[in-house]
Amino acid sequence: MAMVDEPLYPIAVLIDELKNDDIQLRLNSIRRLSTIARALGEERTRKELIPFLAENNDDDDEVLLAMAEELGVFIPYVGGVEHAHVLLPPLETLCTVEETCVRDKAVESLCRIGSQMKESDLVDWFVPLVKRLAAGEWFTARVSACGLFHISYSSAPDMLKTELRSIYTQLCQDDMPMVRRAAATNLGKFAATVEPAHLKIDIMSMFEDLTQDDQDSVRLLAVEGCAALGKLLEPQDCVAHILPVIVNFSQDKSWRVRYMVANQLYELCEAVGPEPTRTDLVPAYVRLLRDNEAEVRIAAAGKVTKFCRILNPELAIQHILPCVKELSSDSSQHVRSALASVIMGMAPVLGKDATIEQLLPIFLSLLKDEFPDVRLNIISKLDQVNQVIGIDLLSQSLLPAIVELAEDRHWRVRLAIIEYIPLLASQLGVGFFDDKLGALCMQWLQDKVYSIRDAAANNLKRLAEEFGPEWAMQHIVPQVLDMINNPHYLYRMTVLRAISLLAPVMGSDITCSKLLPVIVTATKDRVPNIKFNVAKVLQSMIPIVDQSVAEKTIRPSLVELAEDPDVDVRFFANEALQSIDHVMMSS
Repeated sequence: MAMVDEPLYPIAVLIDELKNDDIQLRLNSIRRLSTIARALGEERTRKELIPFLAENNDDDDEVLLAMAEELGVFIPYVGGVEHAHVLLPPLETLCTVEETCVRDKAVESLCRIGSQMKESDLVDWFVPLVKRLAAGEWFTARVSACGLFHISYSSAPDMLKTELRSIYTQLCQDDMPMVRRAAATNLGKFAATVEPAHLKIDIMSMFEDLTQDDQDSVRLLAVEGCAALGKLLEPQDCVAHILPVIVNFSQDKSWRVRYMVANQLYELCEAVGPEPTRTDLVPAYVRLLRDNEAEVRIAAAGKVTKFCRILNPELAIQHILPCVKELSSDSSQHVRSALASVIMGMAPVLGKDATIEQLLPIFLSLLKDEFPDVRLNIISKLDQVNQVIGIDLLSQSLLPAIVELAEDRHWRVRLAIIEYIPLLASQLGVGFFDDKLGALCMQWLQDKVYSIRDAAANNLKRLAEEFGPEWAMQHIVPQVLDMINNPHYLYRMTVLRAISLLAPVMGSDITCSKLLPVIVTATKDRVPNIKFNVAKVLQSMIPIVDQSVAEKTIRPSLVELAEDPDVDVRFFANEALQSIDHVMMSS
């Protein structure tokens, strides 16, 4: 008897769990749908499980979201592509719920299923579903319908295609702004499937309706459509239909629409081609750079380098540079920060002379900006300028500012400078580095902020790799070793960190003769934190030094630490002793 009832068991459990008050149980059972479907087999999944899910009216959005997601990958469990249409009813129901994320997931799953369905099935099952949703009484169904047209259109016969285009036109003129927003968002996807002849007439008339919408939330989504449609149209049609819209949008009364134009302008320039960009889009861009809303100026400033790359240097110098100068002293720190993050990229575009004459003064003023993020953004991109103007000029003009920033009161700025030092060192060369920046690198080891001290220790290692062990032996190691006697234990910890990083770079001889004796002496330190860090450093040195040194020098120090009163010191000392034993055994 038990054997006969066995196949009923999974669906019975599912029904019980989906009606349980505990949301976690309901969620778990939805997540196990694929397992239940496998147990039931394809036919019973189609006839029992899917209808049950279509009728399941759970009111919790989390459960519905999980269901929408699971059904998207359910084709193998219902018997493959020829039976995919049975999955549409439950997803159609989910397309009408109030919660946006559930509807979006249901649309995504429908698109995934529709893209695998056979053409005849799409016409018989998918297109009617789209038409039903588009005629839905409640706006949620109509919103969902907008995201499905691009799947159903290409396989439909001509009569149906005409009907689908006319339905989409109605959705673009729907009474509800939410529906018009969805139509504007999906217009680019739909347009990509429409034949070129209808693209110019039907799609462009829909697009014009949306661009003249009285809701700014619809118009700003139409801006995104500009770029998508621009790529589908021929250049001359693009100039005739899209360009006037962009120019109008750049003067739109809503700052949100102007913000979208500023964000998308670079893609739009690619769509319309170089000549219209020069005549129409440069003035539009200049307007956006001088917009009275800071958000619009931020978006426009962030695209200044990309935009200059499309133009020739003369046009960039003539039209864009004056705006850049104004933005560098903008009243909003966020505008200056956005400009600082991209302005360095203008140097290769404008060439050496224009960079020296026009951009260097702007870099200097931004390097002295009172807002740390602005200074940070300039520092992190200095190498782009160096490639254009050369290191001599860079060091004369910008180095004093860099040295000043190395002592900046904001630790993040100091950190950015430290991270930039090895790159600067490789570009300046060893002589120049010793003169100007050597002392700074030591100074950072005694900074009040831990992140700076840690970065400074890493910086010394990278410098030793760049200039070689001999240079490091002369300029770094003696000063680092002197600091081991610092009265403050935190600075002594930094020295230990620096030694552990330098040892692999310096090699066995220098480690044994110079670094190891200092570490051995530090085992007598009175602070437990120092002692267990000494144990860690000794452990890291075991692979670097000869086995005889490990036995004669490192092991006795660790044995002593292994008897320390502090539990952490004993723990790390024993770990290090195990490492020595391991090395000895493997050899």
